Amino acid sequence: MHDRTRDANASATRLVSTSLGFVAIAGFCLLLADIEINTADPWLELGRIGAGLLSPDFWSLEQLLEALINTLAFALLGVALAIPIGGLLALGFKWRLVRLYCAFTRSIHELFWALLLMQLLGLSTLTGVLAIAIPYAGTFAKVYAEILEESDRQAWRLLPPGSGWLSSFLYTRLPQVYPHLKSYTQYRLECGIRSSAVLGFIGLPTLGFHLETAFKQGLYSQAAALLYLFFILILSLRSLFGRRWLLPLYLIGAIAWLPWQQQFDWGLIARFISEDMLPAPLRGHSLADPQSWSNLWLWCWSLLRDQAANGIANTLLLSLIAMVATGLVTLVMFPLVSSQFFRRPGRTAGQLLLVVFRSIPELMFAFVALLVLGPSMLPALLALALHNGAIIAHLIGRYSDTLVLRDDATTGFNRYLFEVLPRIYRQFLAFLFYRWEVILRETAILGILGIQTLGFYIDSAFEELRFDRALFLILIAAALNMSVDSVARWLRLRLQLTNLPQLR
Repeated sequence: MHDRTRDANASATRLVSTSLGFVAIAGFCLLLADIEINTADPWLELGRIGAGLLSPDFWSLEQLLEALINTLAFALLGVALAIPIGGLLALGFKWRLVRLYCAFTRSIHELFWALLLMQLLGLSTLTGVLAIAIPYAGTFAKVYAEILEESDRQAWRLLPPGSGWLSSFLYTRLPQVYPHLKSYTQYRLECGIRSSAVLGFIGLPTLGFHLETAFKQGLYSQAAALLYLFFILILSLRSLFGRRWLLPLYLIGAIAWLPWQQQFDWGLIARFISEDMLPAPLRGHSLADPQSWSNLWLWCWSLLRDQAANGIANTLLLSLIAMVATGLVTLVMFPLVSSQFFRRPGRTAGQLLLVVFRSIPELMFAFVALLVLGPSMLPALLALALHNGAIIAHLIGRYSDTLVLRDDATTGFNRYLFEVLPRIYRQFLAFLFYRWEVILRETAILGILGIQTLGFYIDSAFEELRFDRALFLILIAAALNMSVDSVARWLRLRLQLTNLPQLR
């Protein structure tokens, strides 16, 4: 008993010290970050946006519905393509090469994949679908493999010798994990819709394209109509996809709806792969020449020194602040949807608020905040903290509903601080560290709005048609994301936060 108490105290001490360590690091980073408000009158612009939200313009409904259907179609096809690929990869996830491949593909943001694919396939339907499918397949593989790993294998072990592997898997393990697989897949479809909307920022005809145009032109009433339609889409996902027999019809409809007039210029594709993506020092030079490799090293060092170093520093700086801010937002907001604190009417209002915050993609959120607050890290920080905080608050609120408290448990703030928080804190940290990788990916991509994270330099390289530089910087972003993912996984193991977060 004494040993058990001592281990529990040591575990609690590690949780507290790790939390305080991250708060201290984020506080130091905050001193270095540019979080100033750089507009003369932010309240004026905020007032105009507020007026637009109160007077949505649905008169151009045909155009709005087209953008909405495009957004849903890209998400459906991208996720549908990723599911079988991710499932097959999950079955081989025990092999290191498969794990590395999945980690690499999911570490590159959908927008970066789209920018790369655009050089091969143009601004086409295939570009949008593959930009979602490639990283999502890696994510599905990881999560599906973890769900399978944590499943009960007792029924599998009781099978008689000689049972076929496939039939054994289908009849013993798959039925156990199917509810979790289904739940996570539904969650990823919601993420896919957000990713599809964001792809509009590079020109694909989804909601993001029309939102960016409306906000840039000051058409806030039209932008409000687009946002409301987007919220309705997110809220109606369960009813839309609650009947499995309708899914094939949706997929057929998505294929029929999107334009597929794809023309491949094989010469252009060959040139892009063999020349444009090749680092400049190696073009036209023999790989056997030692001078070529010396020039390549100098080229890499120059990019690291002049662009990547600053991009990495700002990406880590902003992501660390955003992760801690996400945790604070979560701890403040999860009681809004918890039955431990509010009755149904109050929880409904809280749930609606969380749906609004978690439905708006970080890039859209930051873009709007940029119009109000001006160029700095502050819009990105607000977007990352509110969006990710709302997602984790939703999950922690649902988790807190499962707690059974004493009949004489205190109420109000004392209940929060002494009854609920200690019981949910370990799961809260598990969700937060699990989300850190996503926060870092989004931090990098927010650079296309002008914040000097890695995405800023990647976007600049694409604009200058320096595809070799863009690829080099994308690989650095991927390596950084994989490193942070490894650190987060190590922290979850060290703090014994090994349970896979159920994301629905």
